[in-house]
Amino acid sequence: MSMPVAYERQDDIAVVTVNNPPVNALSQTVRQGLLDALALAMADDKAKAVVVLGAGRTFIAGADIREFGKPPMAPRLSEVVSAYEDAPKPVIAALHGTALGGGLEFALGCHYRVAVTSAKAGLPEVHLGLIPGAGGTVRTPLLTGAAAAIDMVTTGRQVPAHEAQQTGLLDAVYDTYTPLEAGLQFARKAIDENMPVRRARDVQDKLEADRAKIAELRESRAAIEKTARGQTSPLVGLDAVLATLEMPFEEALKNERTLFEDLLKSDQSKALIHAFFSERQVGKVPELETGKPRDIAKIGVIGGGTMGSGISLAMLNAGIPVTMVERDDDALTAGRGRVEETLQGGIKRGKMTEEKMQHILSDLFSGSTDLADLADADLVIEAVFEDMDVKKDIFARLDKICKPGAVLASNTSYLDINEIAAVTSRPEDVIGLHFFSPANIMRLLEIVVADKTSPDVTATGFALAKRTGKIGVRAGVCDGFVGNRILGRYLKVAQMLVEDGASPYDVDAAVVEFGYPMGPFAMSDMAGLDIGWATRKRKATSRDPRERYSADFIDRVCELGRFGQKTGRGIYIYPDGARRGTPDDEVLAIIDKVRKEKGITARGFSHEEIIERYLAAMINEAVKILDEGIALRPLDIDMVQLAGYAFPRWRGGPMKYADMTGLDTVLASLKKFQEDDDYFWKPAELLVKLVETGQSFDSLNKG
Repeated sequence: MSMPVAYERQDDIAVVTVNNPPVNALSQTVRQGLLDALALAMADDKAKAVVVLGAGRTFIAGADIREFGKPPMAPRLSEVVSAYEDAPKPVIAALHGTALGGGLEFALGCHYRVAVTSAKAGLPEVHLGLIPGAGGTVRTPLLTGAAAAIDMVTTGRQVPAHEAQQTGLLDAVYDTYTPLEAGLQFARKAIDENMPVRRARDVQDKLEADRAKIAELRESRAAIEKTARGQTSPLVGLDAVLATLEMPFEEALKNERTLFEDLLKSDQSKALIHAFFSERQVGKVPELETGKPRDIAKIGVIGGGTMGSGISLAMLNAGIPVTMVERDDDALTAGRGRVEETLQGGIKRGKMTEEKMQHILSDLFSGSTDLADLADADLVIEAVFEDMDVKKDIFARLDKICKPGAVLASNTSYLDINEIAAVTSRPEDVIGLHFFSPANIMRLLEIVVADKTSPDVTATGFALAKRTGKIGVRAGVCDGFVGNRILGRYLKVAQMLVEDGASPYDVDAAVVEFGYPMGPFAMSDMAGLDIGWATRKRKATSRDPRERYSADFIDRVCELGRFGQKTGRGIYIYPDGARRGTPDDEVLAIIDKVRKEKGITARGFSHEEIIERYLAAMINEAVKILDEGIALRPLDIDMVQLAGYAFPRWRGGPMKYADMTGLDTVLASLKKFQEDDDYFWKPAELLVKLVETGQSFDSLNKG
């Protein structure tokens, strides 16, 4: 019998234990081992029931990702599930940790499911652009009812044990038992009470009730479509669950498999699988081969504004003590208030307990108006406003105050980390840690490695990202690093489109249609138009004379004191503090006036033309960043865009999108646009070279 699955008998109960660290993934050897163990249990006359559980920290957390993209190997999971379902002796799955995807589908093939309180169950295939392919959309609604199944299949969320019991997914939840004790307890009950083998396919009561309200269930499509923002797998998941109500069991299984295999071939699934693997690959950087993370027991955060308070919260939520430093008592009180207000919001939403909040505020969080109080900090993160002179002054003072070996980090969004590091006597200890707002929620952390940053300090940045649940992406030093440099490019093309004839509202609509939650102008309003205005003024003297300036209409909006949501007016109007803006004729009049002054004859743009330009500009700048070594690999750029800039995950990121579109197609678009503006649209040399040599960004990731 295969080693990853063990068989033993405790009295008259057979115990099958999956032991395939770290998450008991359903590899080929595990699948075969489960079949072998079942054969032993059925042949063992003394075994009257079977308990299946996972060793270590979890039950079975899903498929083996190492088998993704490879030809399927026998036995298939569906065969294993069917074999357990057909077993003549009661089979009990005992869950702990997570039972996800194929792991839950296996458990659905067992006759009963029990769990410890902390267990969670889910069908997260939607996050890979797929649906369950081994009966998840068929057996789940039979046990839980269609509504609960639709929720699980279309959202991929992990359902806590007690909720899963209420829906009928679990038969019992034990508060104090180990998984083995829970399984044995239920198995003993099954034997003593002569409980029948209960196959999911034979459970009909909820099925009959759901068939009577199928029209109502179909109405959930509109809400799912809105949330999916162009991703197809949630809607296919809905269809698969509804088909279970209308087809015989075996036919529903075949239908599910067909839908699964169609999705597996789709670009969306390829993009989402790329994102999945890239998230695991992005932390592998050269510095980690030699660098060792420094111990971080105390952190100092300089600044208590939106960014400083958000960074403090990210650290505090990870259990790291923080000292916030502000310029005076009033600013410190305001900063502390921001932290407390967010924690209170967490309590209202059920995300935090009162006890945890009190622990954070009393034991982990302190404030000061004196930088000298950071003398014993292991890491200091400066989060003041974007002014090089202010930042240099702070780092020069920190250099004298902080202990040897302390990591000195700037949260700058654009500024030169080398220039900041140069004012210290220890540039090897200086790094950029660019958090994204709100910093306690956004997952991206750009780890900006300066020329003299030591590998240990880089490794510390990546360790901090992991500890705080963030995706750390390595970036080199340039204006805007990876994310904001690309952002500047596609904001500029959006402005050019408006000057040339599109309305800002058309541009936003096209970008939302592509899959973003909001367009560039709505996003600028939310961030504050004054931020971009200040950046443009900062760069005015260094602007290349060949560069077209296309932000005049936004500058004029700013000159009217209209900075977006915070002032109630920007590109959009926000009546009565509304979060969603409405278009404004005044802005259209300003745009029209600017066009006339510049002698521009407006023309219309289709959504397809808008997106072609928007993406071409983004991809071209990304290739330059790659060629300059600012980003290590194309996948790093994809992760920045997915985790920090809301690029639709089901499109994989701009580099994966370019690969799937065809680099030759992207290059042709750039050459077409170059005829009107050679400076802005000149194709990156690396892109030309890749097309000439028939390479892709994926080949660079692998290389």
